[in-house]
Amino acid sequence: MRISWIFSLIVLLIVGAVVALMLLEAGSVTYTIVWGVALIGVLLLILFYRNVMRPLRTLTNGIDLLRAQDFSSRLSPVGQREADKIVDMFNGMMASLKHERLKLREQNHFLDLLIEVSPMGIVTLDSEGKISGANRAAARFLDFDYAKEMAGLKPTEIQSTLGNVIGNLQEREVKVVRLNDSMVYRCSRLSFMESGISHPFYLIEKLTDEVMKAERKSYEKVIRMMAHEVNNSLAGIISVMDTAAEEVSDPDLSEAIEACEDRCRDMGAFITKFASAVKIPEPSKSNVDLADLLRKRTPLFESICSATGSRLRIELPDHDVPVFIDPVLMEQVVTNIVKNAAESAGEGGTVDINIAEPGTTLVITDNGPGISAEAAEMLFTPFFTTKESGHGLGLLLVSEVLNSHGCRFSLETCTDGLTRFRIRF
Repeated sequence: MRISWIFSLIVLLIVGAVVALMLLEAGSVTYTIVWGVALIGVLLLILFYRNVMRPLRTLTNGIDLLRAQDFSSRLSPVGQREADKIVDMFNGMMASLKHERLKLREQNHFLDLLIEVSPMGIVTLDSEGKISGANRAAARFLDFDYAKEMAGLKPTEIQSTLGNVIGNLQEREVKVVRLNDSMVYRCSRLSFMESGISHPFYLIEKLTDEVMKAERKSYEKVIRMMAHEVNNSLAGIISVMDTAAEEVSDPDLSEAIEACEDRCRDMGAFITKFASAVKIPEPSKSNVDLADLLRKRTPLFESICSATGSRLRIELPDHDVPVFIDPVLMEQVVTNIVKNAAESAGEGGTVDINIAEPGTTLVITDNGPGISAEAAEMLFTPFFTTKESGHGLGLLLVSEVLNSHGCRFSLETCTDGLTRFRIRF
């Protein structure tokens, strides 16, 4: 029989006794017996409520507190020894749960802070494969101003090369990519379990500095060794050639010796040019009007384009465009880019220079044949070139100077067929 039924029977007994007392004659034997029954019923009701119903209601309230996850409330003692032991155990359990919940909340807050300031990009996905969260580093890598702008998007919907890369990663796949702005990233797709459900997430680690340091160390060593060996050999050869030229009277032989000397000097200039690529000075920055700097160098750019048969079109704003740069190094960078664009455009092609939004962005465009997919993956790599007479250090010098200025840049052939070099200051 349920406890509530017993309680109800006792209440009915008392009510029945009270009704009988109202109907019976006072002083009779039956009246006395019914009075005794009513008194016993009241005592039973008090004892039943105190020893059974009250502890039971207290425990029910405790279960409700657990269901509501209210770990701050406590149960009051009921004055019954066995029940009070349970109440004390329950209150101790609630105190432990509150402490663990507070500890877990503090740990989660600390973890959130670590994720937010982490230099590694972290992107989490929901069950539909859409972005549910990201930190500041991920937003910066994926060309967003704020991480919340990414919420609800699928990685493949992000309009950037890196977004397309991570969107095509398989579970537990790790891929290292070099983008068209010389940046190198290691992208990983992993997952974690929460409430028995697997939640995928991406890690984006910037390896540019480490890769560039390793590459620079390698090509510096190669170039120093080459320069040392070649220059020493050329010096001896030229000295012998000079001596031989003084002793030879045959005009044809003298001409041949002179040609060999010229070739040796050209070789020396060539290796010196290689060596100079590893001696880029630290930028000496100052406030410069970018539009004025480009305007003053327009004759130089026009002569570069004329040499290839291409035409220069330059559009600059009338107002000042202040930037904090080293004007000498930046002039070398722009000259190198214009030269590459003019060579790509070729006879009858055009090279456009303009300053665009957002922010201060220098854009140099050419309508040449464009960059192939294979070449795009190798851009800014030491010694890589598509030119027959190139040495593969021009874009490397450009990327190092721009990185030292903290610029964001990219080189790509767009969907309209035009190749654009963008520099965002």
